[in-house]
Amino acid sequence: MTDPTVILEQRQLVTNVGDFGRVAVMLGGDSSEREVSLDTGAAVLQALQSKGVDAEAWDPAENTMREFASAGFDRVWIALHGPGGEDGALQGMLQWLEIPYTGSGVMASAIAMDKVRSKHLFRAAGIPTPDYAIARSLADASVAAEQLGFPMIVKPSGQGSSVGMSKIFERAELNDAVEVALQFGDTALLEQCIVGDEFTVSVLQGRALPSIRIVTPRVFYDYRAKYESDRTEYICPGTANEDDESLYAELAIAAFNELGCSGWGRVDFMTGGDGQPLVLEVNTVPGMTSHSLVPMAAREEGIDFENLCWRILETSISRADALTNVEVAAHGT
Repeated sequence: MTDPTVILEQRQLVTNVGDFGRVAVMLGGDSSEREVSLDTGAAVLQALQSKGVDAEAWDPAENTMREFASAGFDRVWIALHGPGGEDGALQGMLQWLEIPYTGSGVMASAIAMDKVRSKHLFRAAGIPTPDYAIARSLADASVAAEQLGFPMIVKPSGQGSSVGMSKIFERAELNDAVEVALQFGDTALLEQCIVGDEFTVSVLQGRALPSIRIVTPRVFYDYRAKYESDRTEYICPGTANEDDESLYAELAIAAFNELGCSGWGRVDFMTGGDGQPLVLEVNTVPGMTSHSLVPMAAREEGIDFENLCWRILETSISRADALTNVEVAAHGT
């Protein structure tokens, strides 16, 4: 039997720093997650430069992509979170320019960013996920509330970092929560609130890293708990035994594969009193800040931050390059 913690994807090992060529760390942007992206990008840039990579920052909010196309970069380390960087738009442009980039491709990035379509695919594939409904209006939300009951999670369909997300406990809170979510798009996802433990499993180059259990004093693991609070606790590995750890790894890989993701990412879970992990979503460009989860899991596996950033950069090396043993040359030569 195939090891359930392995995806049909292998690490493309790079030992010569010159093989990467000139690297743009794409950061910032103009999404609601700009500040987190700037933190992620700055940390990644410093790590790559410490390894001798010829890397520079590029903020598309301050420089046009027309300028980028002629700037002479050989590949891109994508550190843009949210719409415009994580949703397939940037990936499509880079693919058209024939510039390699880190992480998932166009379609997988777009689907993973769309929480509603991700949930549809999880359910169709038999991957356990909390019950949910969609709302494009307050009337839709009212009907969904009858179906799901309270407490309930309300969030935009196409945002990350818990932006626009609310946990509500009674009908009187419903309209305000839906209106907040709909400020970020025309569709809100209403999801059954699972009372229990929150877990996350990172994926790197075909393998699941150790799980992390998240304990926060806040109502849920929101933006402040993720990026600002020093009271959030992280337990890694998050499970008590190898069987449970294998279960989370297997489900993380299944969810990652179902959306067509590749390279690296993170799969988030909630687990109720029955012990069944339920997949919430897949993040294709997770945070890489001081509070971030992927570096935490990597450290448990013996991978320090600098080597983690290097290995993520390796995901920009195409299978074709690896199979034909073609040296990475400067773009356009």
